Amino acid sequence: MFWGLSSALDLYEEYLKAFKLKDEPEAEAAEQQPKALNILICGGADPRHVIKTLAKRYTHAGKPKLRIYMLDACVEIIARNMLLLGLALEPAESFSLVCKAHLFMDIYGNSLLRPSSHHYVAAKARTLLNMICDEEQLQRLAPMLNIESLKYKERDGLEMAFSYWQPQQQVYDIQRYWEQRVRALLGPRYDHREGAFDWDLSMTLKSREGQQICSQEYRYWRESGVAFVFPEYEHCKPNKTLAAGLVRNGRTFLHRGYVGDIQTGPFCGFGLRSSEERLHNSVHGDNDYRATDITERNLLEFFHELQTQTVYEHDKDISRRYGSTKLLMTPLLTHNECDANEGQLSYDKPWLPVPDVEVHFISPMEIRELQRGAPRWQNHFDVAFFAYNYYTFLSKEFFGALREQSLFVLETKLLTVERTEHIKKFEATAKELFKSAGLRPCINYQAINAKNMQLRYKKTPGGAGDDVDEFPEEPEEVKKDFDEMGDYETRKQIEEMQDERTVQSNEKAKAKLEEIQDEPQRKGLIIEEIIDKIQEVPKKKIEKNETETKGKIIELTKDNSMKDNAKQIDGLKYRTEKLEEIQDEPKRKGLIIEEIIDKIQEIPKKEPNEKETAIQEIKKGQQIELIIDNSLKEEYETEKLDVQYRVKEEGLLIREITNEATKLTVQDKDEQEPKQLDSSQQSDGSEMEFHDALSGDPGDPVDD
Repeated sequence: MFWGLSSALDLYEEYLKAFKLKDEPEAEAAEQQPKALNILICGGADPRHVIKTLAKRYTHAGKPKLRIYMLDACVEIIARNMLLLGLALEPAESFSLVCKAHLFMDIYGNSLLRPSSHHYVAAKARTLLNMICDEEQLQRLAPMLNIESLKYKERDGLEMAFSYWQPQQQVYDIQRYWEQRVRALLGPRYDHREGAFDWDLSMTLKSREGQQICSQEYRYWRESGVAFVFPEYEHCKPNKTLAAGLVRNGRTFLHRGYVGDIQTGPFCGFGLRSSEERLHNSVHGDNDYRATDITERNLLEFFHELQTQTVYEHDKDISRRYGSTKLLMTPLLTHNECDANEGQLSYDKPWLPVPDVEVHFISPMEIRELQRGAPRWQNHFDVAFFAYNYYTFLSKEFFGALREQSLFVLETKLLTVERTEHIKKFEATAKELFKSAGLRPCINYQAINAKNMQLRYKKTPGGAGDDVDEFPEEPEEVKKDFDEMGDYETRKQIEEMQDERTVQSNEKAKAKLEEIQDEPQRKGLIIEEIIDKIQEVPKKKIEKNETETKGKIIELTKDNSMKDNAKQIDGLKYRTEKLEEIQDEPKRKGLIIEEIIDKIQEIPKKEPNEKETAIQEIKKGQQIELIIDNSLKEEYETEKLDVQYRVKEEGLLIREITNEATKLTVQDKDEQEPKQLDSSQQSDGSEMEFHDALSGDPGDPVDD
C-alpha cells in the first residue's frame, strides 16, 4: 500500500521502446516524437516512476512536455508522495547526496525513524501544509505541482495528514500495530515465525526476481518493520507517514493503525536491479550487496542526475558489502515523549526546477469516472501505469482514455507471496482483457520463458485484438534457446534479445504465410502425380523375385520449398506398395496352396510288398519350404506334415493341409505288417528293423 511491488521505470523511455521511435535530434526523428506526453500512474503508491522519469530526462535528445497524473485511493498516500517527491527535489545546499539518500530510505521503508528523519518529516509537513493552503506559496516553491483536481474534502485530508505528522502528543505505536498484523497473518505459526519468514523469502521471492534480498534484512523487516539498516544509525521514532484513515477527533486523531504490506517489503522499487553489474555478484547463494545497498546506489544516481543533469559515477568506497555479513541488531528503543519545537529547521526552499514537467494529483473519485469511460478523459493519456491491486477498476471503457498510439503497463503479482497458480491466473485474465480491448503485446510473452514483473501492451491506430494480439509461434529451437537463457543480469539485455527474436519471427511468419498460401495447389499436384505413378506400376507376379515386385521408386523433384514434404511422400509410397501387396496376397496364397496339393499328389503310391523302398522314400522325404515375407516356413516329415502359414502384419494362421504321406504309410503298415505287439509281448524284430532303417542307411547291416 505504501510502496510498489515492481522496479522503477523511465516511462518516456518505455514509450519510445514500445513504438521503436528514434531518440535523435534530427528533423525526421523529431517529427515522430510527440510534442507532449500525458502519463497516468494509477495506484503507484510511491513516486518511484516519477523520480526515475525526471532523473533520466536529460539522457533523451527529444524532451517533450510531460504531464504526469498521479491517482491514489488514499489521501494519506497522496500526502506521503508529496513528501517523498519534495525530498527528491530538495536543493543541493540542504543535504549531501548520501544524507538525502539515507533520509529518503528512512521515510520510505522503515516503521521507525532516526530522530533527524523525524524532525525533517515534521518540518517539511508544515511547508507542505502552507503550500496546499496558499496558491502563491505553491507556485513559488513547487510550480510543477498541480492540485486543482483535488476536492476540498481531499485537501482537508491532506491538512489532517500534515498536522498529524507534527511532533505532538499523539502517539503512533507502530510496533504494537505491526505485531498485531503479523500475529493475525500467521496465527498458530507465530511462535515459529522465523521459519515462515525464511520460507517466503527462499522458496517464493528468490525464485521471482527477488534474488537481491538478503535473508537477514528480510527477516528483520518482517519482525520489526525496519527495512533499511545501517550500523551507525539508531531508529526510535515512529514513522507517522504510514498512518492511514485519519479522522480528527477534537484535538486528537483516530486512524486505522498500520494497513500496509507486511510480506514483500519496500525492496522492490529501487533495490532489485542496478546499472552496475558488480553489485549483483553472489558467492554460494550469498549476495555481496544487500537490497539496501542497491537501493542506496540507485537513489544516489537519481538524485545526482536530478541536481546536475550529468552522468553519475559511483564511488566504490561508499558501498558497503554487507550482503554476507551478519550485523548485530540491537533491541529497538522507542522515544514517544513530545518533542520541543525549538531548534527544528524549516525546509521551505524552492524545489529543483524541472522544465516542461507538471505533476497533477487528481481526486481518488476519478478512478470511477475512468472505469465508466467519462467523456472528459477520452483519448487523453499516452502512457498509463496500473498497480496490481487496482486491477479491479480496469474495464473496456477505461481503454477509451488511451490515445490511438499509447502504452499500457500493468504491474503483476510476481513479487507477492501468493501461489504460482494465482499469479498465472491473474496474468491470463489480464491478457484476455487486453485482447478484448484491442491492445497488442510489446513483447512476445509466448516465446520468452521469463517472469513478468510488468505486462506491457500498446494501443495502435486501427488495432484489432482478435488478429494481432499475439506474436507468431516461435520454432522449437528458438524456444529451447530461451529456455536455456536463464536470468540475465539486466533487463536491457533481455529486451534486446526480445527485439531480435521479434524481427526474426516476423520474417519467418511472412515466409510461412506465403508457403501456406501456395500449399493447396502444391498438395493437389503432388497427389495427382502419385496417382499417375501408382497406375503405371505393373501388377505383381508370383514368378518374379520379391525385390522386383516392390514397384518403382517415385522420385519427385521440386523446388527447395518442397523438402518439408519429402517424408510425407515417402510415407505415401510405402503405404501404396503395401496396399498392392495386400491386394495381391489372396491370389498368392491360393497359388501356394494349389502348389502344395500338387506336390502331395506327386508322391507315388506305395505298394504293399515294397517295404524297404517305402521306408527309404519316407526317410528321404520331400521338404517343401514356403517363404512368404521371410516369415513363412513349412516342414514336411514322414510322421506328420504340418503347414504353418504365418503373415507378419495380418497375423493369420492357416492350418488346413492334410498329411497324405502319413496316411499312405499307415495304410502300408496295416496291409503288410501284423498288429503291433504290446510291451508285454515278444517282438519278432521287425519293429527294431524298421527303427534301424529310419536311423541309418538302408544298406547298413543289422546286428543280431
